[in-house]
Amino acid sequence: MENVTNEEHQKLVKNEKMYRQIVEHSRESIIIHVDGKIVYINPAGVKLLRASSSEEIIGTNILDIIPEQDKAATKERIRKILEENKKFGLYDHEIKRYDGTFVEVEVSPTYIIYENKKAVQTSFRDITQRKEAEKILKKALKDINELSAPLVPVLDGIAVLPLVGSIDSYRAKHLLKNIPSKIKEQSLECLIIDFSGIYTVDTMVAEYLFKIHDVLRLLGVQSIITGIRPDIAQTAVQLGIDLSSVLTFATVKQALQYLGVKG
Repeated sequence: MENVTNEEHQKLVKNEKMYRQIVEHSRESIIIHVDGKIVYINPAGVKLLRASSSEEIIGTNILDIIPEQDKAATKERIRKILEENKKFGLYDHEIKRYDGTFVEVEVSPTYIIYENKKAVQTSFRDITQRKEAEKILKKALKDINELSAPLVPVLDGIAVLPLVGSIDSYRAKHLLKNIPSKIKEQSLECLIIDFSGIYTVDTMVAEYLFKIHDVLRLLGVQSIITGIRPDIAQTAVQLGIDLSSVLTFATVKQALQYLGVKG
């Protein structure tokens, strides 16, 4: 029986050494803390926190790297992990580095037993580049939306909004938010909204698009809708949108002729 125990012990020691080697060489920053005190940090963690060495970090409180406004929430999260073994999955957080700067990280905390004590092992991944990419993408989408839905002036007080391509909920919300300010800038009295260039539209998007008509009406601006295909009209009916009160024409040319613009 003792031989079996020894074999199991040796296997456990071997696994522990292998695990430590994996953690030591991991590219992810890993911190282990017991009762709030950091008892282990791997080299990647030291580098991320911009400390001089692991000795500078070990023994300090985990909350020292948490911004003041997030400390209470972090403390409660740690409590739930230790007392309830609650799993939080991945989430984004900001931590304070030893040079006083802050960095956004993706966090993954896990309940473990470390040297026979309850502990939390937390993995941190620097997501600065991801966040920058998201900002660039968001700006690019905004620019694309600006270019893909311009208000085209026809005459003083009259413009055309040509909707082109696929409209998703993000773009529809963007239109609903920005069209009123553009109308004010151009002092418009009438806006022709042309649907002929739209090739895909779902129920949610259609609702946003037809809300533009309601917003214009409240602003005292006449709206004319052109180029509505049968499937879009059917979607409007399903939404309970009454198009009988909206001026509609098959083409922009017809709408302009109605307004007395000779082409």
